[in-house]
Amino acid sequence: MPRTLRWVLMLLPFALWGTAMAAMKPLLVGASPAMLASLRLLPAGLVLLLAARLLGRSWRIDPVDWPWLLLFAAVDGSLFQGLLARGLGQTGAGLGSVLIDSQPLLVALLARTLFGEAINPVGWLGLLIGLLGILCLGLPGEVLRHWWLQGPPALQGQAWSHGEAWMLAAAAAMAVGTVLCRYATRRSDPVAITGWHMLFGGMPLLLVAGGESLLRPEAVTFWPHWSLGQWGLMAYAALLGSALAYGLFFWFASSGDLTGFTALTFLTPVFAVLCGVLLLEERLGPLQWLGAVLALISVLLINQRGRLWQVSGRTEPVPP
Repeated sequence: MPRTLRWVLMLLPFALWGTAMAAMKPLLVGASPAMLASLRLLPAGLVLLLAARLLGRSWRIDPVDWPWLLLFAAVDGSLFQGLLARGLGQTGAGLGSVLIDSQPLLVALLARTLFGEAINPVGWLGLLIGLLGILCLGLPGEVLRHWWLQGPPALQGQAWSHGEAWMLAAAAAMAVGTVLCRYATRRSDPVAITGWHMLFGGMPLLLVAGGESLLRPEAVTFWPHWSLGQWGLMAYAALLGSALAYGLFFWFASSGDLTGFTALTFLTPVFAVLCGVLLLEERLGPLQWLGAVLALISVLLINQRGRLWQVSGRTEPVPP
């Protein structure tokens, strides 16, 4: 694959995620979080399996990969998407998006422990700069200005809520799911594995949505009450924000430098902000420009950490 095309495909999932969450949030008005998550996963899984067949890839799951696939589906499918949808409607002041985009830190720790990926001081510096970048992009300037003096009270009790706790749990689930992908694709096709994990992960969420509608029919409806435009947003979140985005993400995550690739997550809020500028004619403030620059610097540092560490006269540590 040409290098330019490879980078475009690597960046595409994060650009799609940056807009998919914005498309999903208004849909929670007419649907339960579990139903929203299942409608995002089930159609996407079917589309990915159809794409795998059209590309000549095998649907067969090696017997050795089955336990890992089921665990992958439970953690990254049911748990992550359920937590994400639950927290999406309760987040405040952008802190939820900051927490969900912090998962490269967790992936780096897991990749270092399980796969022996070397993360030298340049890499750790890049991860911290990336976290600072998404803080600048996601949090209001007033909060950042007073955080170092007031700490949590600077959030005024509104930016931090149960929604952010759901988002933090979702970030942890996605980080673990990203690592599990490597175990589930050892002997099976990564595109097929991604499709199956969406189907297996979406079914429990559909059952949860049905159970909620039976237990609380006055508060929760099973089938969403959406307009044609809202169904269009759902189709975008399922087909582009899930099928295409997750198919590419787990295809790249199944091999290569896991830490460097997942560091591109820091660019997700950058794409979301740029989308607002191009489509909604929004303007970036100085703090947002700083956040975008820091996110780009972090990705550069993390992906070039080995070369930059050698330039400094050090050698890359040998994995245990």
